[in-house]
Amino acid sequence: QVQLVESGGGLVQAGASLRLSCAASGGTFSTFYMGWFRQAPGKERTFVAYISSTSGGSTRYVDSVKGRFTISRDNAKNTVDLQMNSLNPTDTAVYYCAAGKRGGAYYSTTTYDYWGQGTQVTVSS
Repeated sequence: QVQLVESGGGLVQAGASLRLSCAASGGTFSTFYMGWFRQAPGKERTFVAYISSTSGGSTRYVDSVKGRFTISRDNAKNTVDLQMNSLNPTDTAVYYCAAGKRGGAYYSTTTYDYWGQGTQVTVSS
């Protein structure tokens, strides 16, 4: 069983940066692809970023964060990070880290088997 714990959320002003981190335990981290999703109040959980299982592996982003967010992983430390720059109020949400290994659409929540508890990101205008 894989456990995922996110950290790094907070309240920031528009234009600021935050770095989210997700620590994994209980599995072979290097065999999992990882994703970040977010869920705003009253809305569905949606895809933000994906990284394949290998360190320095392929990445994918939702269009709205391209050029502002960067996903990275460190297989030696069992962590995956999301660097978020130029934040704006539409980025306000609970951010979730997710892990999977059975394949599927990287942007779909059903592709991931394990989820963290989430960390709140609030961006004020």
